[in-house]
Amino acid sequence: MSTAAPAAEHLAASLPVPGLRVLGQVAPETAAAARAEVLGAVVVSASLVGPAPADLSLIVLDPGFVAEAGGGPGAPTTAVLRPAFERAALTLGDGVLSELVEGDPAGLFVGGVASADGETSVFEISDGAAPFGWLAVRVGAAAPITSFADHGSAYDGRLRRIQDVEMALTVEIGRTRMSVREALSMEPGTVVELDRSAGAPVDVLLNGRRIAIGEVVVVDQDYGVRISRILDAAEARP
Repeated sequence: MSTAAPAAEHLAASLPVPGLRVLGQVAPETAAAARAEVLGAVVVSASLVGPAPADLSLIVLDPGFVAEAGGGPGAPTTAVLRPAFERAALTLGDGVLSELVEGDPAGLFVGGVASADGETSVFEISDGAAPFGWLAVRVGAAAPITSFADHGSAYDGRLRRIQDVEMALTVEIGRTRMSVREALSMEPGTVVELDRSAGAPVDVLLNGRRIAIGEVVVVDQDYGVRISRILDAAEARP
């Protein structure tokens, strides 16, 4: 089985469309040709930066679900699809998932099954009646490790290439769920009760992934967060 197959399964299961499943692998040209025949089809891509880098690109034939899942017609496709990309990236190893972009900058759907950068696998995703889209995954070879020092220097060298890339850091004080009726009834003065008590630790998220917990502080009349604990990979979640 392709090492990319679990990524396709996790992405299909995490998309905000019920009943999706992976049918199997197809040639990249098959997916590209089908996309060209459908007006309104979109392509969204991201890269995993880490010891074993990877590129992911998803063709969606009908992105109509984005407005409903994102809360309105202006919802960004990349924001709605990011949680599914995060789940897929978790199966590919350690690393940081880049921002999602529209298009196929890595050329996964035109580069053939293999390239100098690694093997490309394309999986068809179906809603049970018709194709929903295709996921292309190219997994690069991990850097050879001859010693701990060599591994550290090689990994550090790759990280230095992206150390100036800005990422979104978010502090989340709590969440809640509400019906559409409740959301539409909100007005100035409405109090929304969250699922966290006052004084409880807050979550610190980097590009949507929880990486730490902390406490809210005030610094020169501005809010800040004091980091209490950095989470390991098993505790982190999208």
